[in-house]
Amino acid sequence: MRGLDAAGRLGIALVVAAVAAVAGWTLFVELPTSGAELVGVLLVLAAAVGALRVGGAIGRSVFPTYNAAEVAVEGPITRDAGGGGPLPSPGSPGADDVVDLIETADDDDDAEALVLKLNTPGGAVVPSDDIRLAAKAFDGPTVAYATDVCASGGYWIASGCDELWAREGSVVGSIGVRGSRVTAAELLEKAGLEYEQLAAGEYKEAGVPFSELEEDEREYLQGIIDDYYDQFVETVAEGRDTDAESLRETEAKVFLGETAAEMGLVDHIGTREDVEARLEELLETEAELEELEPSAGVTERLRGGAERVAYAFGAGIAARFTDPGGEFRFRF
Repeated sequence: MRGLDAAGRLGIALVVAAVAAVAGWTLFVELPTSGAELVGVLLVLAAAVGALRVGGAIGRSVFPTYNAAEVAVEGPITRDAGGGGPLPSPGSPGADDVVDLIETADDDDDAEALVLKLNTPGGAVVPSDDIRLAAKAFDGPTVAYATDVCASGGYWIASGCDELWAREGSVVGSIGVRGSRVTAAELLEKAGLEYEQLAAGEYKEAGVPFSELEEDEREYLQGIIDDYYDQFVETVAEGRDTDAESLRETEAKVFLGETAAEMGLVDHIGTREDVEARLEELLETEAELEELEPSAGVTERLRGGAERVAYAFGAGIAARFTDPGGEFRFRF
């Protein structure tokens, strides 16, 4: 089937190019009676090249090059590209980009199925949910495939897919929520500085890094984390058709793929080839995957190379800090 489609696309492209070449020769070479023949030949060649591209596009529309779209979710999940933080990881598309790619695949009649390749430790709450909702809304079979890590927000995303596959050595789980902040109160005191900010509302300043948490503030913030956790468990239980209590019993631990499968956290263990074989069962035809990526110009690509060098040098240090504002952060 793959060979026939390729031959069909090539045939259409060649036919369109041949028709354009004949038309160009007639218009630019045969009809002129002056010394414009040389220019005519050049125009014929240009017309043939342009027509070949048009023919290729027509051929791809008649004989699609793929029937399943693949979208990767890699690195920490944030709203914007790069993973956020003071030193964002290069090359990681943000949640909005991932959602756009999924919606593009959903609008493409050729993309009959969606594969989400997951390699993420989790991240921000709402961006993770945006990706889950986009996957859930896809009109067709959706398969999540965990490579190295599918934890926390990554598992939240997977719950929006029909199936979750993992490798035996994949790290899966971490069904929990955490909140964090940097406390700099003692540092300010040693430096002889005093933090003062005017605010309205009793808990407006709860979680700022320049003062110690009062017990009622701690309870308030813990309540938000508990609410997020309940939402996490209930959403995953509904999406994966499992018992919420069994998810709570995992105690936010991570498990290797094989153990996760035995616990029902993963549907199947297998390689990428096994995932493609499963797609062929779902589509009842040979699977042709096309990986979709956010568009990037030359400038962005060159900048990405420099960012990778800087990231490799400083990521280990920067990973220990929160955002520059130091605000209390909720993350899967």
